[in-house]
Amino acid sequence: MAKRKKFMLSAFSIIFILIIALAIISHLLPNAEFVDEVLVDGSGTVGAKLSDFLLSPVLGFADAVDVAVFILILGGFLAIITKTGALETGIKVLVKKLKGNEIVLIPILMLIFSIGGTTYGMLEETVGFYVLLAATMVAAGMDTLVGSAVILLGAGSGVLGSTVNPFAVGVAISSLPEGVSANQGLIIFTGLLLWLTTLLISIIFVMNYAKKVQDDKGSTFLSLQEQKAMEKKFAAEIEGAKDKQKEVKLTTKQKITLILMGLTFLVMIIGFIPWGDFNVTIFDKFTGWLTGTPLGGWYFAEASVWFFVMAIIIGIIARMKEKDLVDTFIDGANDMIGVILIIAVARGASVLMNVTYLDNYIIYNAADLLSNLPEVAFVPLNYLLHVVLSILVPSSSGLAVLSTPIIGGVASTLNYNVDVTIMTLVSANGLVNLITPTCGAIMGGLALAKVEYTTWFKWAFKIVVTIAIANILILELITLIF
Repeated sequence: MAKRKKFMLSAFSIIFILIIALAIISHLLPNAEFVDEVLVDGSGTVGAKLSDFLLSPVLGFADAVDVAVFILILGGFLAIITKTGALETGIKVLVKKLKGNEIVLIPILMLIFSIGGTTYGMLEETVGFYVLLAATMVAAGMDTLVGSAVILLGAGSGVLGSTVNPFAVGVAISSLPEGVSANQGLIIFTGLLLWLTTLLISIIFVMNYAKKVQDDKGSTFLSLQEQKAMEKKFAAEIEGAKDKQKEVKLTTKQKITLILMGLTFLVMIIGFIPWGDFNVTIFDKFTGWLTGTPLGGWYFAEASVWFFVMAIIIGIIARMKEKDLVDTFIDGANDMIGVILIIAVARGASVLMNVTYLDNYIIYNAADLLSNLPEVAFVPLNYLLHVVLSILVPSSSGLAVLSTPIIGGVASTLNYNVDVTIMTLVSANGLVNLITPTCGAIMGGLALAKVEYTTWFKWAFKIVVTIAIANILILELITLIF
């Protein structure tokens, strides 16, 4: 009997269903009250109009334009790298040298990504790595789900356990109400525990799955459609994995190309780290000549310039003709249109939340409920509150600005641990950003790796629940000790 195809909603449909649900909910709650056109906090919501619903993904696109431009240029950059054959050959050489020990790449890479996550919130910046890691893991006899998990759970575990991340911990501390202070040392200690336990759980899950796929390709969690998409996208890597005896060697041009590619990503990472927040000023005087902004002050606009320049340099070194270079770059950018649209639509949920004041209503009324609870119950319920809020407001800095002035004030008034309250917000937000469809980094990265969101959700759900339980236990333990 023929195997029935599984019905899977596309990423677009899932996000639109969520936006529709938010629009309906905004009509079911009490009407917001205004005094002199100023909202009475927590009084209610403004029912979403049809125009609000239709405009939300468009305004989400406007909100994500910096990321969109970066991804377009990244697509062109990767297409030029692919055209040189350096990436394909380099992966084959790497796999051949590892000689069956490819599995060791998983903990090493996950640790590296997690360091970026805990220090400066590296998550959206990882989108450029999905194709590279997916290709590497496929060549190593695994699948694209492993490549996606290495990046998402690696960087995500660091963001969840942010220690000095200015976009999560820094914004939360600065958003505390006047007269309420935080203990930076205890926050770093708590973040360290959350980061390392989450990373360990993630590595164990990913390595166990990767070993199963290596031993038996039939144990892959990917659907038949995804397996076909993987085979089509990474045909060369799959063929290379089958023929391990074939001699593979990088040319001098390909070696230079790979060095420049590595340098490009390295400089991008250095550029994104806010060195000034760590009192590091070494880059301030001499690294702003290319983009106008020194390393440490970069965001997606500066990264876009950098990748564009390096794409041209690599094309020239590879001796690509002008027309070939331009056509290849445009084709690569064109391949990213679907990814950009997914990210833009995902931002639409946050836009609708803001327009209807649904976020304001939830946070104020939840704060009232939490204020009547003992601290032992406050921690897990506060965690669950921020899990819900993070689905609707995936941005760590956006959530911190929305929530901390209210929940931080409640914790201080009740003499509860404010530091644990901050890390509850940060860890809950980090947890949700491992799995939520409203996170552009997830949806865009999975689209690049040819993994459906529904597949990722089903595969990662058990891991996320395990991490959540571990997080709550750690937060409760810190509360009891301190």
